[in-house]
Amino acid sequence: MAVKSKVKSKAVIKKIRRKLSLAKIYINAAFNNTIITLADPNGQVLAWSTSGKMGFKGSRKSTPFASQKAVEEILEKLNETGATAVDIIVKGVGSGRDQAIRTISANQSLEIQSIHDVTPVPHGGVRPKKRRRV
Repeated sequence: MAVKSKVKSKAVIKKIRRKLSLAKIYINAAFNNTIITLADPNGQVLAWSTSGKMGFKGSRKSTPFASQKAVEEILEKLNETGATAVDIIVKGVGSGRDQAIRTISANQSLEIQSIHDVTPVPHGGVRPKKRRRV
């Protein structure tokens, strides 16, 4: 007769133990989702959140309200680090990017040092089609 072991798997939740004075918040606003990443000044990721992780599905993931909820979760994790200033790096043209920045700026305990827009812009365009031969 086999004996079952009663080993329970425990979910490991990593606590942010670093104390920072400056943090970076990356906002990737695509058409279908908004990804918010919290990093230290060196770029090492401390926490991340998305609209999909907050429980929104389908077309509701791309709404400004969904990105606001994702930013609020990141701001809670940011308070654990003790950071007082943030740099914001925005990428993409989704509808959640403006609301994400407004939510961060509404937090009275944070000072926004800079906002960078690193959305890629095409230059020169694509190569034109070949001339039609009749």
